[in-house]
Amino acid sequence: MFKRLLKVLAVGVLVLLAVVVAFSVIWTQFDYKPSQEVENLGVPKQAIHRDGYLLFQPDDNTDIKGGYIIYQGAKVEAMAYGYYAQEIAKQGYLVGIVDAPFNVSFFSSNKAEEIMKEHPTINNWFIGGHSLGGVVASSYAYNHQSKVKGLILLASYLMNKNDFSNTNYPILSLTGDKDGLSTPNKISETKHLLSKNTKIVKLKGANHAQFGLYGEQIGDNKATISPEEQQKQMVQQTVQWLNEQIK
Repeated sequence: MFKRLLKVLAVGVLVLLAVVVAFSVIWTQFDYKPSQEVENLGVPKQAIHRDGYLLFQPDDNTDIKGGYIIYQGAKVEAMAYGYYAQEIAKQGYLVGIVDAPFNVSFFSSNKAEEIMKEHPTINNWFIGGHSLGGVVASSYAYNHQSKVKGLILLASYLMNKNDFSNTNYPILSLTGDKDGLSTPNKISETKHLLSKNTKIVKLKGANHAQFGLYGEQIGDNKATISPEEQQKQMVQQTVQWLNEQIK
């Protein structure tokens, strides 16, 4: 009886391991790739590939206003945020997009530290991220408030452990009223964790996936504005806010 029980348990463990391995393989193979639009806009030609991140530089590297580090959303390839980064770089900011292993920002949570060290002449640093990337970025910002001057949340929200409510830390939160993943309700539920110096901008007609350029995303709602329009609004709001922080 005992041997039979051990045999059943052994089979059960093997089945469980098989399921875990299968899930892991599927998970690591499934990614949201940049849409053809990114290629059409010439973004890959502007990107400089560094160890673990993509770099976008201003046309005039002698007068850089500051640096902005972006963490990607879960399973979204870094280049999908290239247009957003490229357009912000044109306004005088050095922009780095973290390119994490398996496209999961948690695996490169301290990459911001390396990027800042590689560009020591820049004094004004900001950090942000899309969805899960915003969670990672907010955690870094919370623990390094003296190093990073502000946080940008792109369709993202704070975790309880990163409570900025008793601070005046600069935060910009860009949300979409058609977002089916970081829904308006989810954003509202964590609003109490934001700082006293938070600017919340709800982009009308914007959904979750169009905070990058990678096509449709499972579970999201359909946007009522084009990807180009949503990206332009994101760039406009981001640059305006960044400029306000370094006056």
